[in-house]
Amino acid sequence: MKDGGNKIQDSYDQTSIRNGVLYIVPTPIGNLEDITLRALKILRAVELIAAENIRHTKGLCGHYGIKTRLTSYNQHNHKQKGPILIRRLKSGTHVALVTNAGTPAISDPGSMLADMALDEGITVSPIPGPSAVTAALSASGMQGDRFLFLGFLSNKAGKRKKELEMISHEPRTMVFYEAPHRILDMLKDLKTVLGNRRIVLFRELSKLYEEVKRAPVDLLLEELQKHDIRGEFTLVVEGEKNHPKGKGLQSELYAEIERMLKKGDPGIRDLATLLSKEKGLSYRTAYRECLAVKRNLRHEINGFE
Repeated sequence: MKDGGNKIQDSYDQTSIRNGVLYIVPTPIGNLEDITLRALKILRAVELIAAENIRHTKGLCGHYGIKTRLTSYNQHNHKQKGPILIRRLKSGTHVALVTNAGTPAISDPGSMLADMALDEGITVSPIPGPSAVTAALSASGMQGDRFLFLGFLSNKAGKRKKELEMISHEPRTMVFYEAPHRILDMLKDLKTVLGNRRIVLFRELSKLYEEVKRAPVDLLLEELQKHDIRGEFTLVVEGEKNHPKGKGLQSELYAEIERMLKKGDPGIRDLATLLSKEKGLSYRTAYRECLAVKRNLRHEINGFE
């Protein structure tokens, strides 16, 4: 750590004498005031900040008078820079990992750096802070004790629909990220696959033009199509109601799938083939229903995934 009174007094100081510490440091998702005192202290004290975009992070550092050296680490160079950063950490350098906004390793390659560090016996220290996921969920008014974060789905329509089909009977609240140029297509696919669900749409969270809209998908589509679409979106989507014995899964079919899965045979694919023949279902529908029951059984056993 740097001298001059900026040494971080963590328990890791004694356990990481040989290796440096990789600090996962959240940064504001919009409002520059949304950063913790501890995050600022660490950014000043480490020898190196690994940033998604150096120019962007320079703005944050300049605002708070932080003069720590910056290096890039992002989706374009993580394969080359990851091993370099690990070597620096193993030589005793303390590194802070930051993204352009929010908590690193959530929908970005920071998770790979953390994985590499843990494999090498390097301490990885998470610093609590800003996250669009929890910010949106907390203001959505939807059930938040169990939720499913899915980040960005595929930008290819066919693959995106398949991804949505896999969660069509998901009972938990779901959180997605979406870009402005894809938001209309995403909402159309949500309506087609999941039905006219209630959604809370957040645009530009914590920024000057922050917007929050709660409505069924069809009304959100109608509203968005009236305006030029700008800004980043976070979507909070309600889970399927009355799952798993509601309209998505007939109670008799559910009970039969549950019984066969608990027996342990046949496997999901074989069971879907059997049901498609016996019940007159398409293989895709039978397979999807089997997966939904299997997920629900895991929820009952583990509480959550």
